[in-house]
Amino acid sequence: MPDKTLFITGIGTGIGKTIVSAVLTEKLKSDYWKPIQSGDLDDSDTLKVKGLVSNPTSVFHTETYRLMQPYSPHKSAAIDGIIIDLNKIIAPKTNNNLLIEGAGGLMVPLNDEYLMIDLIKQLDAEVVLVSQNYLGSINHTLLSVAILKQYNIKIAGIIFNGKTDENSESYILNYTGLKLLGHLPEFETVDKDTIIKAGDFITL
Repeated sequence: MPDKTLFITGIGTGIGKTIVSAVLTEKLKSDYWKPIQSGDLDDSDTLKVKGLVSNPTSVFHTETYRLMQPYSPHKSAAIDGIIIDLNKIIAPKTNNNLLIEGAGGLMVPLNDEYLMIDLIKQLDAEVVLVSQNYLGSINHTLLSVAILKQYNIKIAGIIFNGKTDENSESYILNYTGLKLLGHLPEFETVDKDTIIKAGDFITL
């Protein structure tokens, strides 16, 4: 079994899960696995993270589902003529730490019955929640934390990605009681050196 299994999820789409995943994969020298890739197969998140990680230890495991269209997994799967079966999504065997990256947010549907949060529960992973400061982000962050607690999923902590808003961040941390794992600033360029240096902003 892995020493530590972390699931990287976010309060929405496009808030930096993949960059955070690269930073943590490098920092922890963990294995990386994205169970479901929806669209962009020639430039998948697995390929992006692999291209940003320098250490020779990390293994990049193959996605269980590689869907052709860049939509919600349930829609992409329907277009591809398949149904996502959670029983087929089995964590790869490794003795290393395992970092798992989700697709979209917690309530993204995988099929007519199950959501991304159901997959997290099934994989028995500890969540790292990625947040970003924008109008409405407090609401989205608190809702994400509330549903994780409702599902009794352990939360390792929260990482804020991008511009700082001390008012929003302090409110979120005080209200939720979550551990602050770090704050990644906006980077002009993102490359292997950036990812290595970004690890200094994270405590995990």
